[in-house]
Amino acid sequence: MPESSPQSPTDGVESVYREYILDVRIVECTPSDGGEPRYRFEAPQHIPVTFEDPTTATLYADVYFDTNGFQEEGTGHRGVPPEVVQAGRDTLAAYFLTMPGTDLNWVASFYGKKPSKIERYVASVRQRAAEIRTNAAEQGME
Repeated sequence: MPESSPQSPTDGVESVYREYILDVRIVECTPSDGGEPRYRFEAPQHIPVTFEDPTTATLYADVYFDTNGFQEEGTGHRGVPPEVVQAGRDTLAAYFLTMPGTDLNWVASFYGKKPSKIERYVASVRQRAAEIRTNAAEQGME
């Protein structure tokens, strides 16, 4: 599971990195000591999780939308939310890429595929998530 983080303010500056529909957002947290910023995913009824880079945080958000939302809470340190598993191979591969200690080669090895295939999985997830957000916005969801 990505690093959980409390929803309390950090010692530093926070700004919205990306805002999505349905009160989902990614917050950039820059520590006051000048350290590297972190990126916190926030959604209603979802524990905040923090990532080291914005690409991973936005991929996590895309998985969130691709699954119509999921809960990390209760899955344990090495568990996978059932909604992610049920969403299919490409969504699960994208989710794995958001986990600490995994990378494209690890996921490719796990699936017995070439890294380029995993990249196509991720592109499919990102495309579906964008379509879901667009359709929801067109229907008046904010």
